Amino acid sequence: MLRRILNSRNFSKLLKTQKRKEKEVNKVGVEITEVGKLKEGRFVVIDNEPCRIVGFTTSAPGKHGHAKAKIDAIGIFDGQKHTIVKPTSAKIEVPIIERGTAQVLAVVGNNAQLMDLTTYETFELPIPMNLRGEIREGVEIEYIQALGRRKIERIKT
Repeated sequence: MLRRILNSRNFSKLLKTQKRKEKEVNKVGVEITEVGKLKEGRFVVIDNEPCRIVGFTTSAPGKHGHAKAKIDAIGIFDGQKHTIVKPTSAKIEVPIIERGTAQVLAVVGNNAQLMDLTTYETFELPIPMNLRGEIREGVEIEYIQALGRRKIERIKT
């Protein structure tokens, strides 16, 4: 009888910790942080788009309220301005940004076939408007990766 009670207690504790862990687990490539810890130049996820923060302002707390933060950011991949207002104590997603170096294997139209220089993985990315004409076969480029998407950043010199 005692063994059954102990097992049921342990089981309920196990369920509680498992539920807590499930709440903490989010999308792959994302960390959770408080809004108040962010700064300009850092990255944040707004509307499932990784963005670079270009403006960060906080307001004083009201009589019964919390301090609010207004975040102005520009999307890494879409280039659009995103704005969000949240309490400074709220949790927010921050993308894990990975940068890599790749060599251009071929240029096909407005796309470049690339090979990562560390993993030797090959993939294809569109060439940004400002780099068209400059990217040729054999050139090394730097790319950025976040939330499963990639983008060519610049030509490595």
